[in-house]
Amino acid sequence: MFIGEYQHSTDEKGRIAIPAKFRATLGERAVITRGLDRCLFLFSGSDWEELAKKLAALPITDVSARAFGRLMLAGAMEAPLDAQGRILVPDYLRTYASITKQAVVVGLYSRIEIWHDEAWKKYKAETESQSNEIASRLSELGI
Repeated sequence: MFIGEYQHSTDEKGRIAIPAKFRATLGERAVITRGLDRCLFLFSGSDWEELAKKLAALPITDVSARAFGRLMLAGAMEAPLDAQGRILVPDYLRTYASITKQAVVVGLYSRIEIWHDEAWKKYKAETESQSNEIASRLSELGI
């Protein structure tokens, strides 16, 4: 399970260190792709396989299903950890998430999100200011 948030910087080659606590769960074969809210999603190989199968099974006749499948699948790339526990984030994904120097690596149970540090701060502040409304909506879902 991935939990917590960690500040990291990218190096000149576009590599980001993955927190040591996440590495064992992530395994040797990780996959990185475009996420929602202009962040990146990083999955273990097994979690990615599960999600990719679900995306591939969506009806190609549905506009939203095609769009979401393209967002997730076309942007995906294997991201093996190097000896120092870093992954190489391709340029097109760093551009998508506006990641330059500073990034935040966030654990969200079954996936990791990688955010531009300022975008994360803004998102977190907005979400925290709406926490009561969000909690009310989630209570309707049984949470």
